[in-house]
Amino acid sequence: MKTHLQHFAVAAVAASALAIASSSAAATPIRICTFPGSPSATLDKVVAQEAFKTAGIAATFVEHGIPGGDDDDGVSLKELHQTLGHGCDVIAGFPRSSVADASGSTMLFSRGYLRADYVSVETGTHMHGHAADEVVAATYGSPSQLIAVQEQHVRFDLENTPELTVDAVASGRAIRAIVWYPAVVAYRQAHAGQRFDVRKTRSPYSAWRLVFAFGSNERALQRKVDTALGAMTADGRLAKLTRAWTLPATMQAAQATPAVPATSAALTYLDGPVAGARLGMLRDAAYSARMSGRIEKVSAGGGSAAPSFDRAQVLHGKRLYASNCAKCHGADMQGITAPALSGAAFAPAANAHLTIGGVYGYMSTNMPADRPGKLKDGEYADIMAFLLNANGYGPGSTKMTADIAKGSTALLNAGPQSAARAGVPAASPK
Repeated sequence: MKTHLQHFAVAAVAASALAIASSSAAATPIRICTFPGSPSATLDKVVAQEAFKTAGIAATFVEHGIPGGDDDDGVSLKELHQTLGHGCDVIAGFPRSSVADASGSTMLFSRGYLRADYVSVETGTHMHGHAADEVVAATYGSPSQLIAVQEQHVRFDLENTPELTVDAVASGRAIRAIVWYPAVVAYRQAHAGQRFDVRKTRSPYSAWRLVFAFGSNERALQRKVDTALGAMTADGRLAKLTRAWTLPATMQAAQATPAVPATSAALTYLDGPVAGARLGMLRDAAYSARMSGRIEKVSAGGGSAAPSFDRAQVLHGKRLYASNCAKCHGADMQGITAPALSGAAFAPAANAHLTIGGVYGYMSTNMPADRPGKLKDGEYADIMAFLLNANGYGPGSTKMTADIAKGSTALLNAGPQSAARAGVPAASPK
């Protein structure tokens, strides 16, 4: 299951030497990679050039240094680890968030050089206080979809790239869009005169920062780059370089940015900001059914009892999860290159927007991301049983079929049928 990096209109960064002279420069220039097609790629290159020049480090940009970045298979966490120290020494424009914990990573990160949130955009021609049938554009399989599906009583225009998501608003296909702010900047740069009303979004998935990523053995390099970024911040150079990409002042004041440790490796590998990444089973993708065309509707229902499943399904689902899902969602469902599938963010104690049938429907038609729908209906049902059990639902005596799972309108609130109340030991997700 790989993180899918979609294509943008912005051209991939061409291989070019930074030609940085320094008495302390290494004999072999540091190799810097950017994510192909990222809307922030041009900015990432400019900031990297200035940062490494300030640090007195010779460097060169490497074209196609990140394997798989230009194809539909995307880039996996394993490939990123292999890239650092082989094809690249540094990845510029790496998106970080405090939402998903990739604590198993050994990568190092610099301090952030740009706050790059997900925002809500309109053309300014529509009144606020939208109708129940409002069409909201979002990028398929990205944090923008995670944010959008938390809204109720709206329809979604799911687009394949952030550029198309912005264009959905500009062309009138949607009234509003949830999208990564650098994609808005890139769209405006490509379409002179285009104006948008940009507003903050209220979601734990909104806040992101761009950083430099390093291999685990590059701590000295990471510290030098951090020092350079600090100097650029102090003398105003960083603000000047990023001015066109900076969130509107009203948003900066209205929404505090969560603290992101500069060197900790225990944070996200969600690559959605880079290119509308496919995040696997979406943490809040509460869909009731697929509608015709690209429009899908969030289920506002719920309240019925969760479907029953038996212990044999949980045990079989555990094995299926390990071989098909764990490499992206984590062995303990903690999230790696895809979101966590347990805990309050996925199954809150109350007031969930996510339905059991919605999760099953998305999983059975879109997962695994490398081969969607490859499993049998019963196998998807068993994985769903394992997922429910890991979130506090106790097994019973009745087997859950695919039809029952798909038709469930029960909201996924953690533990409404807890193992303790059922008197049956819960199967450990580990």
